[in-house]
Amino acid sequence: MTILDALILLVGGAFAGAVNAMAGGGSMLTVPLLVIAGVPGVAANGSNRVGILTSNVASFLSFRREGKTVDPKSLTLIIPPALVGAAVGAFGISQLTDETFERVFGLIMIPLIILTVRKPQVKTDGNDWPAAITVAVFFLIGIYAGAIQAGVGLVLLAALSRAGLDLVTANVVKVIFTFFATCIALPIFILEGNIRWLPALVLAVGLSIGGWVGAKLAVRGGEGRIRMVMIVAAIALALKLLGFWSWVF
Repeated sequence: MTILDALILLVGGAFAGAVNAMAGGGSMLTVPLLVIAGVPGVAANGSNRVGILTSNVASFLSFRREGKTVDPKSLTLIIPPALVGAAVGAFGISQLTDETFERVFGLIMIPLIILTVRKPQVKTDGNDWPAAITVAVFFLIGIYAGAIQAGVGLVLLAALSRAGLDLVTANVVKVIFTFFATCIALPIFILEGNIRWLPALVLAVGLSIGGWVGAKLAVRGGEGRIRMVMIVAAIALALKLLGFWSWVF
């Protein structure tokens, strides 16, 4: 890893950490940046989780400092199925080849970019799901979080809107969900040998700084300041992973 690679991961990680704290989708940037820095696709996916873990801790502490917390009882139908799903997803994605993963990730980024543009609105007038449906939904989201993780915050916000949560509270729940899912997925990636520690730790520093700052911006309504930049960057990186615009990088 060169000094330029480290700088890109540090700055890109800070930007993505802020995006993750405010809504989600930061991994649409960090996984491709790890690939550009020379980390193979599946290892980039695993290495990204180190920073996801630390940035979610930073985001949660920042939310808490801003006085935003949630009742643990509200997580009883969310976290347990997410843990099981994350284990299934992390193990399954680790079986892919690097080239296949990069193509899959590039394709997944396209609907995620659309979801970012048409961000789900939090509703307060919907009926809550029955317990069985809630468990099933968050089990499936857990699988996705364990396997890909990118954009899981956007999907979570759409699901959490059914509970009538305001945007800030939904973001706090999203951070907690992602933290626990990553706690399950990361050891699996480590055991499968899919972590490159030096790039992962550099990225983790950037993500943690961004996660702290992003949580404050989320509480104070600063999300719109960086969304458009993220969308443009994500489109360019998706084209890179899919083999287009190779001359850009």
